[in-house]
Amino acid sequence: MNQDSNGTNCNSGELALQRLRAGNLRFVSGDTHVPTLETDLLDQQAKGQEPYATILGCSDSRVPPELIFDAWLGELFVIRVAGNVLGPSILGTLQYAAVHLHTPLFVVMGHEGCGAVHAAISYKFEGMRQADRIEALLENIVPAIEGIDPSACEDTQMNIAVEANVRRTVRQLAGSPEGQKQLANGVKIVGAVYELHTGRVRFLENAGETEQRTPVKIEL
Repeated sequence: MNQDSNGTNCNSGELALQRLRAGNLRFVSGDTHVPTLETDLLDQQAKGQEPYATILGCSDSRVPPELIFDAWLGELFVIRVAGNVLGPSILGTLQYAAVHLHTPLFVVMGHEGCGAVHAAISYKFEGMRQADRIEALLENIVPAIEGIDPSACEDTQMNIAVEANVRRTVRQLAGSPEGQKQLANGVKIVGAVYELHTGRVRFLENAGETEQRTPVKIEL
């Protein structure tokens, strides 16, 4: 785990978040710092990993966290699944990041134009059916979009739904007993939305402090 000069990690979550923000700024401005592939760098990576943040993001090929945050090998622990939803394997991977990698920052990152969120809207409001396993995934998104106005235009629905889906996942993680314990120890759990048209990552304020839902049991 990254530590400050005093060997404490009391602010490491905030420092990790600042590091992500700076990396995204470099990405947007075209001033990336990722090094070219060199044998000695690979040799260092082979000895182990010490990522400074865990990212739960969408599988969409346009949203690779390592590029978006101008990060190199070993800097980010990345979990990707359509719709950035939770499930047994995702929860297990998050638990690994907390227990074994001790990452001080967890980010749930959705993105504009998410196909899984769009499918969930069509599934809920228009009865659009999908293959059974896709529908099982959509069922994880539907609770987040309960309050959306079905008469609103598609762009409005999507913008609200993408953010609501991120916020719900953050609430589930931050609201669990295990998540509360990690937060008390200085770990940060935040939400974010990637803007496809600009390359900018918009971090959500107080993503875990809105309406409370039944938490998922997860040991972070």
